[in-house]
Amino acid sequence: MAVEGSAGDLLKVVTLLGAAVVAVPLFKRLGLGSVLGYLAAGLAIGPFGMGLISDPATILHTAELGVVMYLFVIGLEMQPSHLWSLRRAIFGLGSLQVVVCGLLLTGVGLAFGFPLGVSFVSAMGFVLTSTAVVMQLLGERGDMAQPRGQKIVAILLFEDLLIVPLLAVVTFMAPPDLAGTAAATSSRWGSIGLALGSLVALVAAGVWLLNPLFRVLANAKAREVMTAAALLVVLGAALLMQVGGLSMAMGAFLAGVLLSESTFRHQLEADIEPFRGLLLGLFFLSVGMSLDLAAVASNWPIIVAGVVAMMVVKALCIYGVARFAKSSHADALDRAVLMAQGGEFAFVLFAAALGAKVIDPVVNANMTAIVVLSMALTPLVVLVHRRLANKPGVSMDGIEAVNGQAASVLVVGFGRFGQIASQGVIARGASITIIDNNVQMIRDAEAYGFKVYYGDGCRADVLHAAGAHSASAILVCVDNKEAATRLAELAQTEFPQAELLVRAFDREHVLELRKKADVDYLVRETFESAMAMGRQAILTLGAAEEEADEVMEHLRRRDAERMDMEAAGGIFAGRALVLGNQVKKAAAHHAAQDPA
Repeated sequence: MAVEGSAGDLLKVVTLLGAAVVAVPLFKRLGLGSVLGYLAAGLAIGPFGMGLISDPATILHTAELGVVMYLFVIGLEMQPSHLWSLRRAIFGLGSLQVVVCGLLLTGVGLAFGFPLGVSFVSAMGFVLTSTAVVMQLLGERGDMAQPRGQKIVAILLFEDLLIVPLLAVVTFMAPPDLAGTAAATSSRWGSIGLALGSLVALVAAGVWLLNPLFRVLANAKAREVMTAAALLVVLGAALLMQVGGLSMAMGAFLAGVLLSESTFRHQLEADIEPFRGLLLGLFFLSVGMSLDLAAVASNWPIIVAGVVAMMVVKALCIYGVARFAKSSHADALDRAVLMAQGGEFAFVLFAAALGAKVIDPVVNANMTAIVVLSMALTPLVVLVHRRLANKPGVSMDGIEAVNGQAASVLVVGFGRFGQIASQGVIARGASITIIDNNVQMIRDAEAYGFKVYYGDGCRADVLHAAGAHSASAILVCVDNKEAATRLAELAQTEFPQAELLVRAFDREHVLELRKKADVDYLVRETFESAMAMGRQAILTLGAAEEEADEVMEHLRRRDAERMDMEAAGGIFAGRALVLGNQVKKAAAHHAAQDPA
C-alpha cells in the first residue's frame, strides 16, 4: 500500500513536470510568454480539465513558496538606502492607487447590486495585484531594474503590507455574534502584538545573526550547507511572519533586504534561483488548476461581466493615478495593463471573509473565479498591448539579439564613451563583442562599420550569451550610474576571470563602486578630458612641457590621496586637498594690508 501511495504521488510530480515541459516552450515559441503556458497547462491537467490532478489547493499552498522566494531575491536587490529612496513610491503612490481603486471598484460592486460590505471586500481583494504574475512579466522583459519597474515593485510591496490591516477590517465587519464580544477585541489586540513581535524578531535576527552565520558557513567551504542555510533563512522568515499573522512573502522580502548589504548576496541569489523558478512555475500551474470551469459555466454572465468591469475600472484608475503622479503616457498605460488583475492574496482575504460570514459561498466562488480569470488574461492583454504599442521607429527588424557570442573583450554600452574606448582594442586586432539596448544607436553604429548586438547588460543570462564567461576583459561603458554599479557587481561575481574596467559617473560613483565591487580599473567619465584641458592651460601660460607634466602628476597623486580619504571618512573628508582660489585671494588681500 505504501508503494502504491508513493507511486501515486510520483505520478502527480511527473504529470506536473511533463505539463510544464510541454506547455511553456510551446507558448514561448508562439510569443505568448511562460506565465500563460503554465496557466494553460494547469487548466489542462487539473480537476476541471483532464482530471489528472484532483487537489490543486494543496499544490497551490506549497507553490506559494515560489512567490516567497521571488520576494527574497527582490529584497536582495533592495539595499535599505535604495528602499528608503522609494518611500514616496511605496507609501505615497501605493496608498493613492489603493484608495482610488478601492473606492471605484466598491462602486462597481454596488452597481451590480451587492451590499456595501460584500462590495468592499470584493473590491479590496481585486485591488491586491498578483505579485507573482507582475514580477514574472517584469523579469521576462528585463524591466525590474528600470525606474518604471521600480515604481511597480514599490506599489506591490505596499499592497503586500495591506493584507494585514484588511484582514483586521474583515474581522471588525463580522456579524456581532462573531466579533462583538470583549474576548474578540482582546484577541485582535493580541494578534497585533504578535505581528509586531514577529517583525522585531526578524529584524533583530537579520541585523545580529545572519551575517555571522553565513561567514561561519563560508569558512567551512561546504557549498551544499550554504544552499541549505539560504533556504533556511527564506523559509524561516516566511514561517515567522506566518506565525505573526503577516504575509510570508513580506517576511522573505525583509530577510532579503537585511542581507542586501552582505558580501554573500550574489551567492544567496544563485543558491535560491533554481528553487524560486521551479516553485513559481508550480504556483502558476496550480492557479490554472484552481479555475472552476463548472462555476464559470453556471454563473458565466456575472463572472464575465465582473472580469471585464473589474479589469477595465482598475486599469483606468491606475492610469489616472500614474498620470496624476507625473508619469508619461507610455509608462502609465504600461502600468495599467500590467497591474489590472487581482492577485493571490485575494484568495486569503476572501477565505477570511467567508469564515467571518461577511460574504457567502456563492460570492466567494464567483470572486475567486473572477480573480483567477483576470490573472490568466493578463499575459494575453500585455501581449496585445506590446504588439499594438510597437511603433515603426522602434521596430526590432534587422536588430540581432546577443546569442552565443564569444570574444576576448566584451563592451557593454556603446554611446560616445564606449565608441572611443573600443578603438584601442580594435586597433590591436583583438576580438570584441559589443552589446547595447538602444535600438536606434545600434542602427546608427552599423552605418560606421560596427556590429552591435541587442541586450541588457544588467542581466546575467544576457552577459553569458555575450560570452562574458570566456572574455579576458569586460568594459562597462553604460551612462547610467545604477546600471553600471549593478553590472559591475554582477560581472565580479559571475565572471571573476575577466578584468573589469568600469566607467564611473563622478567621485561619489567611484566610492560606491569601490565599496560594492572589486573593479580592476575605474575612470571618471570627465576626469581625463578635464586633466588634458588643465595641462593645456598650463602650457598656454608659458610653462615648459616638463613642468606641465610634473604639475599634472602632482595633481593626480593629490586626487588619489583624496579618494582614499573619502573612502574612509566620507565625501568631504579630503576636501582640504582641493586647490581652491578663495584661499589664495584671502591670502593676497592679507598681504596687501600688511606688507611686512
